[in-house]
Amino acid sequence: MIISKGLSRAGVAGVLLGVSLAASAREPLTQASADIRRTSFGVPHIRASDERGLGLGIGYAYAQDNLCLLANEVVTVNGERARYFGPDQSTLEERNNLTSDVFFAWLNTPQAVAAFWKAQSPQIQQRIEGYVAGYNRYLKEHGAPAQCQAAWVRPLVAEDLVKLTRRLLVEGGVGQFAEALAGAKPAQATAGLQTDTKAFELAAANQQRFSLDRGSNAVAVGRDRSFNGRGMLLANPHFPWIGGMRFYEMHLTIPGQLDVMGAALPGLPVVNIGFNQHVAWTHTVDTSKHFTLYRLTLDPKDSKRYMLDGKSIALDETPVQVQVKQPDGSVKMLSHTVYSSQFGPVVQWPGKLDWDDRHAFSLRDANLGNDRVLQQWYAMNRADSLAALQTSVHTLQGIPWVNTLAADDQGQSLYMNLSVVPNVSAAKLAHCSDPRAGLQMIVLDGSRSACAWDVDPRAAQAGIFAADQLPQLARTDYVQHANDSAWMVNPKAPLTGFSPVISQDHIGLGPRARFALQRLQSLDKQSITVAHLQHMVMDNEVYLAGQLMPDLLEFCAKRLGTDTDALTPLCTSLKAWDRHANLDSGVGLVHFINLVEHLQQIPDAWRVAFDPAHPLTTPRGLAIDRADVANALRAAMLASSTEVAKLGLSATSRWGDVQVCGQTPIHGGPQELGIYNAMQTVPRADGKREVVSGSSYLQIVTFDDNGPQAQGVLAFSLSSNPASKHAKDQTQVFSEKKLRPLPFTDAQIEADPQYRLQRIQQ
Repeated sequence: MIISKGLSRAGVAGVLLGVSLAASAREPLTQASADIRRTSFGVPHIRASDERGLGLGIGYAYAQDNLCLLANEVVTVNGERARYFGPDQSTLEERNNLTSDVFFAWLNTPQAVAAFWKAQSPQIQQRIEGYVAGYNRYLKEHGAPAQCQAAWVRPLVAEDLVKLTRRLLVEGGVGQFAEALAGAKPAQATAGLQTDTKAFELAAANQQRFSLDRGSNAVAVGRDRSFNGRGMLLANPHFPWIGGMRFYEMHLTIPGQLDVMGAALPGLPVVNIGFNQHVAWTHTVDTSKHFTLYRLTLDPKDSKRYMLDGKSIALDETPVQVQVKQPDGSVKMLSHTVYSSQFGPVVQWPGKLDWDDRHAFSLRDANLGNDRVLQQWYAMNRADSLAALQTSVHTLQGIPWVNTLAADDQGQSLYMNLSVVPNVSAAKLAHCSDPRAGLQMIVLDGSRSACAWDVDPRAAQAGIFAADQLPQLARTDYVQHANDSAWMVNPKAPLTGFSPVISQDHIGLGPRARFALQRLQSLDKQSITVAHLQHMVMDNEVYLAGQLMPDLLEFCAKRLGTDTDALTPLCTSLKAWDRHANLDSGVGLVHFINLVEHLQQIPDAWRVAFDPAHPLTTPRGLAIDRADVANALRAAMLASSTEVAKLGLSATSRWGDVQVCGQTPIHGGPQELGIYNAMQTVPRADGKREVVSGSSYLQIVTFDDNGPQAQGVLAFSLSSNPASKHAKDQTQVFSEKKLRPLPFTDAQIEADPQYRLQRIQQ
C-alpha cells in the first residue's frame, strides 16, 4: 500500500465525530444567512457562517441559474415523468418515461431514502436543508422561468436531494440496466411492462457511451517536473453538457473552516472537482467493476424460485407503483413487480441476459450500499494537505465510480483508484465466473453462496475491497489518467497484479492516454508549465492521425485504381488537413473521422499489433497490404465522399462549420481519435453536429506562497436558462481557446469588474 502518513482510521473517525458534536453544540438559534458574491460570467462565491447558511446560498444561487434543469431532474428521480409528460415520451437520456419511473420507484423507496438520510452527518443534513430552503426561497420570490412554468415545478424537500444523490451512485451500475430491471418477468408471465427492441438498442448504446459521456483526462504534476517546485493539476472532465450530470461552478466559504472552489453536479451541496488553499483534485471515470451479475439456476418446478446451495428459495417480489397520464389527461396508477434474489434485482436483457425456465440473472451494485458519498466530498473539500485528502478516501471509501488525482502546495502528486469495488479476487473469479462472459461484464455463479462477494472487516462497507487492496501511486514527477486501467498511470511505476475486477494490466491503452504520455515524455528535458497543460487540451492534436495518416496517404498515392477520380478530392483534403481538430481545420478531419469509424469494424487492422512490452507505441499503422483492410478502406473512402457531399461540405469547409453548441463553433472531437479535448456530438437537421458531452469544467491549478493560482472555464457556461446572460458567455471563451482566472481570495473576488453582492436570509 502506498499512502502518505496521516491520521489512522480511528483518528479520522474521532475527528469527524468531534466536528459533528461541535457542530451540534453550535446549532444556530438565529436565522440562516449567506452572501452570494458574483464575479465575471456570473460565478457565485457563497459565504456563510454555518452549514445551513452555506446550503441556503448554494440552493438560491443554483435556482437563479438552473431552476428548470433541477426541477426536471427531481421529476425523474421521483419516478413521476409518466405522470406529468406521459408514458411514451423520453428523458434527456432517451429513456422511456415509464421505464424510468419504474426504475426510480424501485431505487428510491421511502425506506431507502430514509436510511440514506439517517446515515448523513449533522453537517451534511444541515447543508441539504439549507439548499432546499434556498431553492424554495428563490422559487417563491421569482417563480419558475418561462420554459418550465408548469405543475411539475414545485418546492423541494430534503428527500429530493437524497434521491438525486442515489441516482448519481448507480450511474456506474444498475442505473445502466433500467430497461432490463423494469422488463424482467418470469418466462410464463404475460402481464407486465412491455419493452421493445429499440429500447434495449438505445440502452446498449448508452452503456457504450457511458465512459465517453463521463470520461475525463487528468494530469497531476509533482515538484520534480513543475515549473516552480509546487504541485500542479490539470482537470479535464468530459461530462454531459445537458441534464443531470451537468457541472455547476461555485466557490464555498465558511470563514475559518472551509474555502473551496470548483464544480458540482446538480443537487449536490459539495464541490466534486476543485481546489482549496492547499490541495487540488479531480476525477476520471475508472475501469473497475462496480457491479457483478449472478447467474441464477432456477427451480425446475417454478421459474420464480432459484436454487442456492441445493435449496429452493423464492424470489422476492417488490411491488412498485407509478402514476401514468392518460390520453384524456386523467392519471391512473400502474403497478409493476420487481423480482430480486439475495444478490439483487433480476434483470432481463433479450439475447444477453434471458430469463427462461432454467436461468435468470441478478445484478448486485456495490454503490447501493454507499451512503458515504456526500461525506466523502465534504471531507475532501476541507482537506488541508494531500495526506489528509488521501486519508479521508482511505477511511470513508465513498468515491462511487471514479479515480482521484490530486496535487498539493508541497509538490506532491497522487493517483488513487479507490472507488467502491466488489470484493471478488482473481481466485474467486476463476472459481465462480462464467468464462464465456469474459471480463467485460462479470457473471458469477448464483447457485453457490461461496460465490458471494468476500467481506473484509477493514473495508468501510461489507462486500467491497479494503482501500489498501486498490491501486494508488504517489509521485514527485507526475501521474496521469485518461479512462484506462490503473496500469500505466506512470510508466516508470506500472501498477500490476490486481484482481481483474479492479484493474487489468498488459492490455492496450486508449489513444488519449498514449497521447498524454507521449506529450509528457516530450517535456522530460524541461519543466512543465501552465501553458504546457493548457496546450495538451487546446492544441486539439489528433493522436491517431500520426499513427494512420502515412498509410492513408500512401494508399491515396498508389492504390486508388479505378476510383481515382472519385476519391481524389478526399485524398486532397486529407493531405491538406493539419491533423488537428481546431475550428479552422479542414474537411479532411471529417473524412478522417468517417474512415476511422469504418476501420474500427475491421479486427486487427493495425500494421503493427499491440505489444505489452511496448504499450506506448503499439498498436500503430494501418495494414493496407492486407486485402480485407484495403477493401474496407476503399469502401469507407467512397462512403465518406458521399456523406460529405450530402452534408454540403466542400474543400473550403472548416471544422468550426460542423461542430457547434447552438451557433457557437466548438473545437475538439471524438475521443476515439485520441483527441484529448474529447467531444461527443449528435447530428442536427441542418447537417451540423451538436455537442452533448465533452470537455466541461476545465481547471489548471498551481500553488505559490499566496496559495492556489487557478485558471479555468466552464465550457457550456453557468446557466441552462436560454434567457440568462450567462447561458453562452463561457462557451464563447472556450471556443476562443481561452481560460479565465478563477478569483479565490476576497481581494481577487472584490476586485473583479463584474463583482456584485446579494445577501439572503431565511
